[in-house]
Amino acid sequence: MRDDFPDLARRALRDSGYTMKAAARAVNYDPAYLSRVLNGKQRPSENLANALDSLVGAGGALAGTLLGEDDTARVARSAANPSRLDTGTVDALAGVLSAYRRLDDTAQPASVIPATMMQMREVLRMLKEARGPHRYQLTDVASEWVQFAGWLFAQTGEYSEGVRLLNDAVELADETGNGTLAAQALNFKGYIARQQGRPQGIARWFGAAANTPGAHPAQRIGDYLQAAGGLADLREKDAALRMVEDAERLMDAAAALPPPETAYWLTPNFNRLNMGICTLALGRYSEAADHLRTGLAGLPDELRDAPWTWEHRDALRRAIESS
Repeated sequence: MRDDFPDLARRALRDSGYTMKAAARAVNYDPAYLSRVLNGKQRPSENLANALDSLVGAGGALAGTLLGEDDTARVARSAANPSRLDTGTVDALAGVLSAYRRLDDTAQPASVIPATMMQMREVLRMLKEARGPHRYQLTDVASEWVQFAGWLFAQTGEYSEGVRLLNDAVELADETGNGTLAAQALNFKGYIARQQGRPQGIARWFGAAANTPGAHPAQRIGDYLQAAGGLADLREKDAALRMVEDAERLMDAAAALPPPETAYWLTPNFNRLNMGICTLALGRYSEAADHLRTGLAGLPDELRDAPWTWEHRDALRRAIESS
């Protein structure tokens, strides 16, 4: 598996307004050493990785994309001979993906896409050649990598590529019967439909996500609410209100469970944002503003300025102006 820390770090520094020399001064490292690291000619120390992570405000996500030396060797062995895939390799790949997901909360999506696509293609290559009992585990990781890539393209407005990847992610999730991953990929297709202003697609894909067998209750709440927003846009108010009731009936079940690891952001506060989107579409502007304001204020510090929150901030503005 490629080490894409240099590419991610270069882009993160650029997005944060740092030249290489300015970054070297800020973290108190030799510019020549930093240059070798950022050009992929030398592995960074753990201290340098953490220093760069802090400099760009990545909250540990940038440093988390760098595998330890033992895991790097393990993954390299499995990449060279996928038929000898082991649990440690799958866990290492899943750990890197988790860091990438969290990096998306602070970095510009376009800056994460190149490294993500390279990693995704390598995981898919390994999956194609993998044999034995660990292939099943790797399929879920591959599905999540493909889904994450699709989400990044959705955020940058490259919708055709996003939909293509999300369709592939659903197929991989279905291969292992992973309802959580399948529902999340369908959810992202609903997000794309909303960005395109297609209420039928909003209702269709969020509704499909909500009714996916194996979906987590917290996922289903958000999906029902967002599907209801699509129905409201289609002026099918009664059907929209029934979906809101479906979501409300799941709230106790969702509160009793932690969010799924693959959708760690699905907290009650996050679903206040979904309720805000829904009530805005229903024309209940004061209620929408309250949900959106509370949901945004309740996000963890590392998520409050995430690029995906811009949609909710715009919805809050519209709710306030209309109330």
